[in-house]
Amino acid sequence: MEELLNQQEEQVSPDSEPSETQAPPEQTGGADVAALTAERDQAIAQKEEIWDRFLRKQAEFENFRKRTAREKEEILEFATMEIIRALLPVLDDFERALKTPSEGEEYRKGIELIHKRLYDILTKSGLTPVESVGKKFDPHLHQAVDTVKDGREDQTIVEEYQRGYEFKGRLLRPAMVKVAVRE
Repeated sequence: MEELLNQQEEQVSPDSEPSETQAPPEQTGGADVAALTAERDQAIAQKEEIWDRFLRKQAEFENFRKRTAREKEEILEFATMEIIRALLPVLDDFERALKTPSEGEEYRKGIELIHKRLYDILTKSGLTPVESVGKKFDPHLHQAVDTVKDGREDQTIVEEYQRGYEFKGRLLRPAMVKVAVRE
């Protein structure tokens, strides 16, 4: 064992000169530090790039989630709107039935009750009637099917043939009206 130690001491004795291929310890340490610093800077840059990509993907996912929730809500609203549009003729029929004179008071009360229940359900869902009679004609809300010349102000709605409705702020059906025109 002593022989091995002696051999090692001979190879690395302080008296011996460093070989030309071996760099002095000061130069080797400086190169190592520079290499480690460059590697660290590269790792930091990669980390920042990955973090930036992560934040972008997270923002994209949040936007996607919000967009799909909004689209889902719009689809549901559109489906509801179509169902309500299909029920409007039934509501019109009840209103016509209420205007028709009938002999049976119980029958009339039954029709009124059914009409009220249907109307309440539809209004809770977002249906609102378009006010017409006495208002100015608005082509976005009314459909003029008749005109009359009388002493009223021009473009005033005189009579409503069929009630118009809005659903959650959107026109569902325009009101069919008679409009006064100047002579």
